[in-house]
Amino acid sequence: MQGSIARIALFTAVVMALTGCGRSTGAQPSDTASASVATATPPGTPATTATGPEALEATYERVIARVLPSIVQITTRNGLGSGVVYDRSGHIITNAHVIGQAKSFEVTLATGGPPRKARLVQTFNLGDLAVIKVDDPSGLRPATFGDSGKLRVGQIVLAMGNPLGLSGSVTNGIVSALGRTVSEPQETGAPGATITGAIQTSAAINPGNSGGALVNLSNEVIGIPTLTAVNPELGGSAVPGIGFAIPSNTATDVANQIITKGRVTNTHRAALGVTVQTVIGMDGQAMGVSVVRVSPGSGAAAAGIRRGDVIVSINGTAVQDTQDLAEVLSTLRPGARAKVGIERTDGSTATVTVTLGELPGN
Repeated sequence: MQGSIARIALFTAVVMALTGCGRSTGAQPSDTASASVATATPPGTPATTATGPEALEATYERVIARVLPSIVQITTRNGLGSGVVYDRSGHIITNAHVIGQAKSFEVTLATGGPPRKARLVQTFNLGDLAVIKVDDPSGLRPATFGDSGKLRVGQIVLAMGNPLGLSGSVTNGIVSALGRTVSEPQETGAPGATITGAIQTSAAINPGNSGGALVNLSNEVIGIPTLTAVNPELGGSAVPGIGFAIPSNTATDVANQIITKGRVTNTHRAALGVTVQTVIGMDGQAMGVSVVRVSPGSGAAAAGIRRGDVIVSINGTAVQDTQDLAEVLSTLRPGARAKVGIERTDGSTATVTVTLGELPGN
C-alpha cells in the first residue's frame, strides 16, 4: 500500500488510507475567539479587482469576514467539530462522524456568545453528512453555497473551522484535484462512508475541522472538509497538504432532502441488491465478497446471483472486500448495467449482467 490516509482508501491509481478530521479532543474549546466582521462584497462576486499581494491579502480578509460568522463549533460529550449555518431556521450542515451517536449538542458561534442548544434532525451515514437544528436561531448568518460543479483545479480555497478546539481558524490552499472517490473504515462513531466526487485540497485540515467549510474567493462554501491523509509508516501522522471535502452540491442536496422530507429518499447511489460480507482466505487475506442475502426483485436476483456466491469483480475491477465493492459501485449510477464476476459454491465461475438499483438512504 503506497501512502495512507487514516480513515479512507482512495479508489484511484494511488491507493491511500485516510482519517476523518473531526471530533477533536486534543484541546479545550476557545470561548474568546471571534470573527472581525467588516463590509463584504456581495456573495458570488470576487472581493476585489486590484492586483498584487496586498490585494490578495485584502481579498482573504473580506472573504473571512463574510463567511466565518456562518461557521459554528459543535460540541458533544465525546469531542467537538464544526458546522455550517444553512438557513435562518437554524439548520446546520456537518459530518455524520462529528455527530456520532449523539442526539443533542451545544453550538457556539464564531462571533462569540454563550453556547446554544441544538438537536439532531437526521444523519446520512452513506455520505458522512448530518443536519442539526439550533433551538434559538436568532442572529444566525446562513452561508452562501456555491456550485461545486464549476470548480477548477488550482483555484484558491480557504478551510474554516475549529481545529483542536481553536474556534474560528482559517487555513488556505488550492483545489488540488477533483472527482476523487474516498472511503472511511467503519469505527466507533464513524459511519464508514464512501464519498464520491470528493474535492482534494492542499488547505490544512486538522481534527475539529470536520463539518466546517471549504470556501472560494467569491464568499461561497464549495465543500465540507471531512478527511485528511495520514501515513501509517510514520505512525499514522498526518500528511501535509492532502485533505478531502464533500462537494457543496452533494451537501446541499442531502440537506434539502433531510429538511423537507425528514430523511434522504434519493441517494443517487447504485446498488446490486445483495447483503454481503468479506471472505477471508487461509492466509488471512481478503479474497472476495460473499453474498449473504439477495433482495427479492433486485437486479442481482434477476441476474441469477444466489446466496453463497462470491463476488470477485465488477466491470473487470477486482473486488477483494466490502470496501472495494462499495467504492466500485459508488462510481456507477442506478439503472446502469454492470458485469459481475462471481464464483459459485461448486467452484465454477460466471459473469452475469446486473441492472443496478438504488441504494436506500436512512
